[in-house]
Amino acid sequence: MSGTGRMAFIAGNWKMFKTVAETSAFVTDLRAVVAGVKGAQVVVSPPFTALHAAAQAARGSNIEVSAQDLYWEKQGAFTGEISAAMIKEAGATYVIIGHSERRQLFGENDTIVNRKVQSAIAQGLTPIMCIGETLDEREHHETLAVLDRQIKGGLEGITSDHVATMIVAYEPVWAIGTGRNATAAQAGEAHAHIRTRLRQWFGGDAADKCRVIYGGSVKPDNIRSLIAEPDVDGALVGGASLDVKSFADIVKSSESMK
Repeated sequence: MSGTGRMAFIAGNWKMFKTVAETSAFVTDLRAVVAGVKGAQVVVSPPFTALHAAAQAARGSNIEVSAQDLYWEKQGAFTGEISAAMIKEAGATYVIIGHSERRQLFGENDTIVNRKVQSAIAQGLTPIMCIGETLDEREHHETLAVLDRQIKGGLEGITSDHVATMIVAYEPVWAIGTGRNATAAQAGEAHAHIRTRLRQWFGGDAADKCRVIYGGSVKPDNIRSLIAEPDVDGALVGGASLDVKSFADIVKSSESMK
C-alpha cells in the first residue's frame, strides 16, 4: 500500500473471451500464483456467462470478480440485458461501466453511464467507471475538457462517500487494443487532473480514497513505469489479462511499487 493509503487495484477485463471451463481453469491457476500477494487487489472480469464459475473458483482466495457491464433497471422487458442484482447474485462485487468500447461501439453516453453507476451503487456493487479521450480529442488538446465532462456526467448525483469507494479508470481510447499506450507522463498528468477534479467536486477525503487506475495496452513491461506515477493506483488490463503469467506479473509488479 502506498503512502496515500490506496492499495493497488489490478483488474483484468477479458472482454468476449473465455468459456466457463476456461474461466474456471484460469482462476484456479491464478489463485495459486497470486496467493502471496498482500499489497494489491486482484480482480477478474469474465463474460456474464462465466461470472458464477469465476466466483466459485475464486472462493476463499484473494481474487475478486467483476462484471463487464450492466443495465440500470432492476427488471423488466429488456431482452438480453443483465441487472445489478443478477450480477451480484452470480458472485461479482465490481462492475465495469462506460468502457470505451461500450461508448464507441454501442453508443453509450454520460447519461447512460450515470444511470448504470447509480444502479450499481444501489445494489451494493462497486463501479469501475471508465473515462477517456479519443485520438482526435487529444490531438485537438481537448483531453482535460473531455475528462471533466465525463467525470461530471458520470458522477451526477453520486455522494462523496460513494465516490470514495469507487474506481475511476482512465483509458485513452487511442490506446485500447492498439498496442499504443500513454507514456507514464501522459498517464500521470491525466490522473493528477482527475484527482484534482474529484477534490474540487467531492472533497478531499473522497479524492484521497478513490482509486484512479490506468487502462490502455497495459503489459508486464510497462506497468512499473505507469504505476510509479503518484496518482496512478493500478490498472485495467485487457489482452495481457488473458494469460495467467502475464497478468500475475502485472499484479506482482504493482504490489512492489505501491
